[in-house]
Amino acid sequence: MVKSAMIRARIEPGLKTEVEIIFKDLGLSVSEAINLFYNQVRLRNGLPFEVRIPNETTLNTFEKTDAGNELNTYKSVSEFFEKLD
Repeated sequence: MVKSAMIRARIEPGLKTEVEIIFKDLGLSVSEAINLFYNQVRLRNGLPFEVRIPNETTLNTFEKTDAGNELNTYKSVSEFFEKLD
């Protein structure tokens, strides 16, 4: 099938640059990545990832941790798992 449909979109320049580097590392052109995304939407009959609005608890946690509050630090992964018990 001949590919002749065009897509035009405006995007923040920094985001575009960062994502194009990732595509290149994955061996994909921007067109191939867009085609991959469109095919996944078609296969799943929706977005190929979950899209949700965070609940109030999650938003409060984000605010606290973004401000550097209520953070826990551990010296090792094993210490982290010990604290979970």
